[in-house]
Amino acid sequence: MKAAVLQAYGQPPAYADVPDPVPGPGEEVIEVTAAPVNNIDKVRAGGTHYSVPSRPPADASSALAATDLPKVVGVIGAGRRPGGQRVLFGAEGGTMAQYATARPEYTFPVPDGLDDAAAAAAWNPGLSAWLLFGWRARPEPGATVLVLGATGVTGRLAVQAARRHGAGRVVAAGRNPDSLAALPALGADAVISLSQPDAGLAAAFAAEAGDSGYDVVADYLWGHPTEVFVGSLIREDIQVRSLRTRLVQAGEMAGAGIALPAAALRSAGLEVLGTGTGTMPPADRIGAMLTDLMQRLASGEVSIETERVPLADVAAVWSRDQRGRRPVLIP
Repeated sequence: MKAAVLQAYGQPPAYADVPDPVPGPGEEVIEVTAAPVNNIDKVRAGGTHYSVPSRPPADASSALAATDLPKVVGVIGAGRRPGGQRVLFGAEGGTMAQYATARPEYTFPVPDGLDDAAAAAAWNPGLSAWLLFGWRARPEPGATVLVLGATGVTGRLAVQAARRHGAGRVVAAGRNPDSLAALPALGADAVISLSQPDAGLAAAFAAEAGDSGYDVVADYLWGHPTEVFVGSLIREDIQVRSLRTRLVQAGEMAGAGIALPAAALRSAGLEVLGTGTGTMPPADRIGAMLTDLMQRLASGEVSIETERVPLADVAAVWSRDQRGRRPVLIP
């Protein structure tokens, strides 16, 4: 069969022939109809994601980097089970291929009226946003929310998720001007351009926070933009306040680390949380959130922009700036 195959960490996958997958105990073969190019796929292929064994370097000459290669990339897809049922599925053995294997408990029905490509594209970023607001942060009704990295695919869904989980005011920060301009239509009350000097950016964060501040920050960037934001929280006085800002770290598109000043924790009530594979709710809650997300997509209450791309073109789209639109590979 044809598949997107990773030959070396740090390089784009190649369109190549591989043997058809052989199902293990309890698995079944899925005929793949759509496989999105998610950020997690690209970070894993770069060898830097925490889920990659031993975090191999991107040096293809390293013995460590070659221990589990070549392999089919992708962790999420849409397709058809042997009986013809349309499903979303997760697979550790790779999804960017004509066929993949999955366990029935990791497959979920695609609602009628929802395209396979849209369903597959929304699963990872949309569920991430639903889990952030519905499980990890749980904002109070009327809360003020800031989304850092709102112009990407996940950030755009996070703006919509914040609204659907009770936020009273949503501030969206990002770089892409076209995507930024479209965010009010998705539920943002205010937007902040990250493409400005640090002093201006810090002032914008502070101005939109107002006196009551941000209740929840969904951070898909980390790195320097987060450092600027954290600095904007610091109160240079000894006035007694009851502030609480929960910053939920959900991505690292701008860097893997930050400098965290003690003054932000002590003067601004900053609390830093993470959301990822180690912070998941019970399986039934995950399934319920995914079902809610898919039903809202099918009804048009939630939207995602996709670009259908032939599987053969995987290398061409792999490193391209998605600009708020998720490429979906079609075998």
